[in-house]
Parts: sequence; structure tokens; C-alpha cells
Amino acid sequence: MNPADYDAWYDTPRGRWIGETEYALAARLLAAQPGDSLLDVGCGTGWFSRRAAADGLVTTGLDPNVAWLDYARAHGSPVMSWVEGDARALPFADASFDHVLSVAALCFVDDERLAVAESVRVARRRFAIGWLNRDSLLYRQKGRDGGSGAYHGARWHGAREVRALFA
Repeated sequence: MNPADYDAWYDTPRGRWIGETEYALAARLLAAQPGDSLLDVGCGTGWFSRRAAADGLVTTGLDPNVAWLDYARAHGSPVMSWVEGDARALPFADASFDHVLSVAALCFVDDERLAVAESVRVARRRFAIGWLNRDSLLYRQKGRDGGSGAYHGARWHGAREVRALFA
């Protein structure tokens, strides 16, 4: 899948509703204020990064895929920062950001536990991580047998598995 096609999904009625709903849930958990800094780990095309910046957050998007970062950079505000990097070894000092966000990205990282530890390490206040739910209808539609479309290769978890990532 290319970044333009992926990002275009958020312009569909279903994509807009899902994106806004996921963002609203994360924003409520983060309780960020305008001017707070936010790192979006696994930002991909930057949709959530741009959404956070629209709320006045000083946003940095991080992703290992240069092509997707180029897309994000081309569609984001010039005041946003974009960094090529690995969620398992974030190139930032401890407590570098007020908040860390990662939506459906860590499930593509080989060592999710390490990526979680890194997200927690660089967060000064709060973090919000969204995982793909193995008990969801979406899993039944797009997650089985290795996944399809944008979900190809993702790991899907139950609540117990997610809690274990923080043990």
C-alpha cells in the first residue's frame, strides 16, 4: 500500500469517523494542553500527528519508513518535525516529550515490549498506545491468516497480552 492511498482512507466517511474517534479517545487519556510536546511513534503518513498539531500540540512524528515520512512532511505543517527512527531505540533523551502517542503501530514492531519501554522512557507526563484487538470484528474481517491490506503482518492482542507488555 502506498502512503497516499492509506491517507486517503481517512477522507472517507468511515475513515474520518474512525480516525476522529481514535484520536478523541487518545486525546482524552493524554489530557494534553496547547503548547505541550507530543511524539507520535510509528506516525506513518502523519494523520494523527497532523490532528494533534491542529489541537496546538508541538508535534514530532517518528517512523522507520522514509517514503511515508516524506509524504507526512509534504502534507504537514512546516512547524512539525519528522524523524526517521526505530520505536525500539527512540533517538531522544529520557522525558523528552510531554506526551507520547502510538496508534496501531507497535503491533508491527518485532519487540513490542521494548517499544513500549522506549515510549514510556521518553514521555514526561502521559502516553497512549492503541493496539489491534484480536477480539474485535475488525480482526475477523481483516486480521486473520496474517492480515490483509494495511493490516498485513500485524499482531493482534487480547487485553491480557497487552497488560503483559507492561509487566
